[in-house]
Amino acid sequence: MARKKQTERSSHSTNTKAYIEHAGEVIDQEITSTLEKNYMPYAMSVIVSRAIPEIDGFKPSHRKLLYTMYKMGLLSGARTKSANVVGSTMKLNPHGDMAIYETLVRLSRGNEALLHPYVDSKGNFGKAYSRDMAFAASRYTEVKLDPICQELFRDIDKDTVDFVDNYDNKLKEPTLLPVTFPSILVNANTGIAVGMASSICPFNLEEVCNTTIELMKHPNHEISTTLTAPDFPGGGQIIYNAAEMDKIYRTGRGSFKVRARWHYDKSCNCIEITEIPPSTTTEAILDKVVDMIKSNKLREISDMRDETDLSGLKLAIDLKRGVDPDTLMQKLYRFTPLEDSFSCNFNVLIGGTPKVMGVRELLQEWIAFRQMCVKRRVYFDLNKKKEKLHLLEGLKKILLDIDKAIRIIRETESEEEVVPNLMIAFGIDEVQAEYVAEIKLRHINKEYILKRTEEVGALGEEISEMESILDDPKKINRIIIDELKKVIKNYAQPRKSLLLMQEDVQSFTEESAVENYPVNLFFSREGYFKKITPQSYRMSSEHDLKEGDEILQHVEGNNTDNLLFFTDKGQVYKTKASEFEDTKASVLGDFIPAKLGMDEGESAVYMAVTPDFVGYMLFFFENGKVAKVNLNAYETKTNRKKLVNAYSTKEKLSAALCLREDGKVLMTASNGRMLILPTGLLQAKATKDQQGIQVMKLTKGSVVSEATIYEEGTLEDDHRYMAKELPSRGDFLKMAQV
Repeated sequence: MARKKQTERSSHSTNTKAYIEHAGEVIDQEITSTLEKNYMPYAMSVIVSRAIPEIDGFKPSHRKLLYTMYKMGLLSGARTKSANVVGSTMKLNPHGDMAIYETLVRLSRGNEALLHPYVDSKGNFGKAYSRDMAFAASRYTEVKLDPICQELFRDIDKDTVDFVDNYDNKLKEPTLLPVTFPSILVNANTGIAVGMASSICPFNLEEVCNTTIELMKHPNHEISTTLTAPDFPGGGQIIYNAAEMDKIYRTGRGSFKVRARWHYDKSCNCIEITEIPPSTTTEAILDKVVDMIKSNKLREISDMRDETDLSGLKLAIDLKRGVDPDTLMQKLYRFTPLEDSFSCNFNVLIGGTPKVMGVRELLQEWIAFRQMCVKRRVYFDLNKKKEKLHLLEGLKKILLDIDKAIRIIRETESEEEVVPNLMIAFGIDEVQAEYVAEIKLRHINKEYILKRTEEVGALGEEISEMESILDDPKKINRIIIDELKKVIKNYAQPRKSLLLMQEDVQSFTEESAVENYPVNLFFSREGYFKKITPQSYRMSSEHDLKEGDEILQHVEGNNTDNLLFFTDKGQVYKTKASEFEDTKASVLGDFIPAKLGMDEGESAVYMAVTPDFVGYMLFFFENGKVAKVNLNAYETKTNRKKLVNAYSTKEKLSAALCLREDGKVLMTASNGRMLILPTGLLQAKATKDQQGIQVMKLTKGSVVSEATIYEEGTLEDDHRYMAKELPSRGDFLKMAQV
């Protein structure tokens, strides 16, 4: 006995050793082989069995859940606890209860994620438009199938679709649902697989059904005439671009913009937002607005709050006095998720193969699928009718001599010989004889048999009609069209999303949102900037400056002007006057290097002010060269705040000037010579860091020390200083005009 146990242990040890052979070893293997054996099965499972919807409009998780509810009898009657549904669904769907319940939540009416919900719900199911509004546990909520689900399961028990075994081969489940309308386009469906994704926007049920009907009648039907645009359960406003929408209809790919809907309550100076785009949430909108307020990019709002309640979504925005609500909403559309893009990717599994299709091709695939369902249903009914007719024909033969049939049954000694004796006596087959033998005693009378045999003629006509349907595609199409019309009659609802023509949409611009008024702009030697209104400057014009500081520039401009601050490192920082608060002369102002985030040790040396980037920048270098650069060279489409190589740094900069048009500039050298330069002699270039051309001839040891805009009459006999050709020496000052 001991030897036997030892032998068993030895055998078990040998098996274990064989099982873990090569464990811990690194084996060289081709990467393509590893991907094919390990990764590809996973990828295909995600694509085919999880993330991509099929032509009936459902992913496997949706289909298993709804079919479970159908088999539970939830298409009619009272609701049941969601936990019951989740538990029963596990028989078909091998996933955890929370994954199944989340699927149930999204399909529910309470969640408001679908245009036509499939689940009639009671309790807290959260909201699709809220990130933080959590749904209640499954033991607290109740569900049943919504009435529209009658169109999902109609005739499912008549062999209209294929059934397969579930994961443990104990139950059967449908591979597709025999939907009577194109649900693939009616309710939104998104999914991310491996290497591909699907994003199908919802369309209005009535428009989809009408489009399908027209497409069946006229294969070249223009889709856009009956299918206006997508329609979202949360409403909103779709910015309609005919070319982009046509691309989506044609290719199944593209995007369009959706805006929130709002109205202005004048009594409380408040904007109320009641519908938002489907791709965002109320919390995301609030977070973005808060960020803009903190960064000082949004000054028009005094308060914003979420007032969503049982009556529906509502975001309230309290405005400051004098704020135009239309202009503010344009700004919010531009910088917050109140306007967002919805990307379309109509990727659907067709026969187990993912395929991106346009609306026409997608509807054609659905029509072909529905035609097959109707054919299978008619064929199923046809066989049932034929079976019944066959039985009744046998019963009709019995009518000729009922007494004979009774006598045969009564006189037959064994039960097993009853059917053969009837077959021989009346010339009927086994199935007919079995049917006759099973007739109840109370039914063995002429009246009953005559009523049954009268059905033979009606059954013959029905069978003939069914056979003609199977042979005529037009009759099948007529059945589908009639079913679509019934769906429209029973379940159609008005559009929820409004359309805005793109040409009528007002786009936000910085200028339109900023109040424009005259301002005085001051820039000091130490880099301090002040923006003062004329009224404030008239009341007090005495500047408060740091010790040793002085005002270098004073420009009268407007609040919407662009400001360019050139630095000693050859860079320029762009901003707008509106980015600065109105102030007074009695304050120091904003320190530009800190305000604009300049590099460490970098100082601003010149401020250029321009409303439209028209004009020139002149850069004067100590060696007498001058560079003339078009001001529009500093204008950028991407609103970059910092530009490098704003001017040449190979020579030290003496001065910089911004001119709207050509004029005269007075250059002064360190030795006292002066030169009046007509700027028209210089050719403007787009190259910002050009070294310029020699304008002033300098004696050894002298440099250009200053350059200012020259005003006529400032110098007596100013023709003596005028540059007639380049370069010029200029002249020494003899007498200045007092």
